[in-house]
Amino acid sequence: MGGSGLTVSAVGLGTMTWGRDTDEHEAAEQLRAFLDAGGTLLDTAATYADGAAEELIGSLFADAVDRDEVVLCSKAGVRDGRVDASRRSLLDTLDASLARLGTDHLDLWLVGAPDPATPVRETISALREAVRSGRTRYVGLSNFPAWQLARMATLLEADDTFCTAAQMEYSLLERGIEREALPAARELGVGVLAWSPLGRGVLSGKYRRSVPADSRAASPHLRGFVDPYLTLEARGVVEAVATAADGLGRSPVEVALAWARDVDGVASAIVGARTPAQLRGTLAAVDLELPDQIRAVLDEVTAPSFGYPERR
Repeated sequence: MGGSGLTVSAVGLGTMTWGRDTDEHEAAEQLRAFLDAGGTLLDTAATYADGAAEELIGSLFADAVDRDEVVLCSKAGVRDGRVDASRRSLLDTLDASLARLGTDHLDLWLVGAPDPATPVRETISALREAVRSGRTRYVGLSNFPAWQLARMATLLEADDTFCTAAQMEYSLLERGIEREALPAARELGVGVLAWSPLGRGVLSGKYRRSVPADSRAASPHLRGFVDPYLTLEARGVVEAVATAADGLGRSPVEVALAWARDVDGVASAIVGARTPAQLRGTLAAVDLELPDQIRAVLDEVTAPSFGYPERR
């Protein structure tokens, strides 16, 4: 993870659907398949299924999986449907997460979003307290712009706490972090956790012809999550990925994941799956290294626009 001593698997397992669309038996099967494939990073959040995801993980730690087998990451900073990164909210949420997870510490704890109503130093004080008290081993940020990442990482470093991770959306359909956030993270020694490297599932190709009835886009509570990428522009990227996959004899999921996973500065690409079968298909990308020519073509097809002041 960046310049820290924390080591995580190159692919992480996300749990956004756990406790709602993925039940306890499916989650247990997913986690075991993930660990058997060499995975270590398990990513969750206090808001996932209103806490049910963390409760489910806690039950697995009690009955099926050794807590020490995973690098456990959770997020706080969104409370009652609004961003709240105050000291009170963050530490209360952390304590509630630990109770649901049935553990006395996280390996990595992230502030889930910037809060314009809370002074930065107050948020920083909560992160320091969480490390000082032993409730987490490392801290970081999620979905923060580059300037805030730089400022908060600098403030944390001044007290020897350090910002270890920056979790951000990153895929062939969303390369915005390449303008400033990814270069900043590399310069600061912060490891990037790429969430939704499969473009919220769209890069799998499952939506090329229609919306499957059992997909996220057909789900009432996840439809809005997928809709932004069901566009004509995105369709062109999906077709490019599918063409590359056909040429390699692999699946579009494997190509999209390998592309994001191997970008300089990305410590882990976090994938989520509704079913164990979906996860196994994703984990098949573990041994795939994209040929330089294919990576170059995908880079060109999806390149983000740069301008002043990033490029002059």
